[in-house]
Formats: sequence, structure tokens, C-alpha cells
Amino acid sequence: MTADAVLSRELNSLHEELSASRRERPSPPAADASANRAITAPVSQPKATAEEQHGELGNFVHVIKEFIEDAEKDVSMHPTASVIGAIIVGILIGRLLGRR
Repeated sequence: MTADAVLSRELNSLHEELSASRRERPSPPAADASANRAITAPVSQPKATAEEQHGELGNFVHVIKEFIEDAEKDVSMHPTASVIGAIIVGILIGRLLGRR
């Protein structure tokens, strides 16, 4: 029973973190306006220079590194929950792929 309480608290914590990260992000522009523009007139976008592409790739790599570091911290803080979650995901994937 204590494992259920711990798992429940962990899930609530993850839910709160997700909600906080969603609140921190700016909302995307209205989809309706962009859809109307795309339908009425084709938008030609300028070609990105090599420097811009390199900068975007650098930003992408930086974000991936941060994600991996955060995942390592979370796993080291909650190893049991991480192992249980990985087992559950593995079982679900196995059931989805094994039934064909």
C-alpha cells in the first residue's frame, strides 16, 4: 500500500511539473490565421543561410543535452519509479507489437 502512495505522489509531482512548464511557454499563434494565409496565398520563405542552420542545429543539440541531463537526474532521484515505468512501457510496447 505504501508503494501506491509513493507512486501516486510521484505522478502528482510529474503532473504539476508538466503544468508548470506548459504555463511558462508562450502560447502558439492562432492556427486559424495561419491556415487562412496558407490557403489564400502561398508563402515563400527565404532560404536559411548556413550560419542560421548551424545555430538552429546548435540550439537543438543544447536542448537535447538538457533533456538527457534532466532525465538522468530524475532517474537517479527516483530509480524504483523509473524502473517500474520502464517495465510498464516495455510490456505495453510488447503487447502492441506482439499481437499482429
